[in-house]
Amino acid sequence: MKNFSTGAARSLAIRAAATAAFALLATIPAQAAITCSFRPNAPDQHVVVKGDTLWDISGAFLEHPWCWPQVWGMNRDEIRNPHWIYPGQIVYFDRAHGRLTLNKPGTGSAAGEPPVVRLSPQLRTESMDETNAVPAIPAGAIEPFLTQPLVVEAKALAGAARIVAAQEDRLYLGEGDRIYVRGALDGAASFQVFRPGKELVDPESNKVIAHEAAYIGTARLVKEAGPGTDVHTFVVTRSVKEMGIGDRLLPTPPTPLRNYVPHVPAKPVAARVMALASESNYASQNQVVTVNRGTLDGLDVGAVLQLYHLGQTMTDPESKGFLGFGKAKLRLPDEQYGELFIFRVFGHVAYGLVMEVTAPVQIGDVAKSPE
Repeated sequence: MKNFSTGAARSLAIRAAATAAFALLATIPAQAAITCSFRPNAPDQHVVVKGDTLWDISGAFLEHPWCWPQVWGMNRDEIRNPHWIYPGQIVYFDRAHGRLTLNKPGTGSAAGEPPVVRLSPQLRTESMDETNAVPAIPAGAIEPFLTQPLVVEAKALAGAARIVAAQEDRLYLGEGDRIYVRGALDGAASFQVFRPGKELVDPESNKVIAHEAAYIGTARLVKEAGPGTDVHTFVVTRSVKEMGIGDRLLPTPPTPLRNYVPHVPAKPVAARVMALASESNYASQNQVVTVNRGTLDGLDVGAVLQLYHLGQTMTDPESKGFLGFGKAKLRLPDEQYGELFIFRVFGHVAYGLVMEVTAPVQIGDVAKSPE
């Protein structure tokens, strides 16, 4: 199979005009120079339909679906907002140049030269707006994890404002009720209310690095604490559960990035699965897990990690030991069984969507940079 990273590098040297189209390769760190190969049975074309994702479309052509930015020949700036594939368009496999394109092969350049990659549509069947664009990954699976503080790191928890009293001494609060909050607001006016839950323990250090948080609702600042008072006045604007004294508040996060560029982390990352969003002891495809690495460890939105079951330790069958004791141990290799797509990151914690697995995900599994 062809190594398309080196093929693109040769194209850069041949034709200066192709530099912009293949500029992504110049931005990929040396350790991330992964071989991106097409499937032996890759189709010549794919007609985009509703329900497709960029991951699925690329998976029809590529051995590793997360390689799609490389074989589209796009630079990182161009693909940060990849709203350029819509239902009704045709994705072509340009076998001669080892690329995916929206242009029919042989129609964009002179013979023997790399094609000019144009991202304009060929067929319009619907309004070309963001609501109709093909998403990178299944959006519905991750929506609740984009805006709700389901994981709160220890530092954020320690500094979070908290409800200390309520109007008319009510014990439980709902929409429209007035509440009194103590703590730093950091200039924010809109807040999410949560209740700290289970501790998240790092499988490697055995230290608590975050807490699961039950999302309760939202509250809006009415009046900041003034002279002679210790609390801020808020009103509850949304309630999905009854609020109470002691519940915490964090500023509402900015609207998250909804389009994702899959890529290898900028530096090697070795993480462990710390928690599962499902109620069971296992997670399957299109479910969310939490890992013990984040932005401070080299992860960012769109990073792809490979999932491994941690290699077991066994007794060496040929080891004699002494009187049956002290036999030598053997460490079996980690077994790769799937991929994880990182879509939200914190300091030392991140959410990942389980992709392309052949076995269930378990707490303690390894998630590391592709090799």
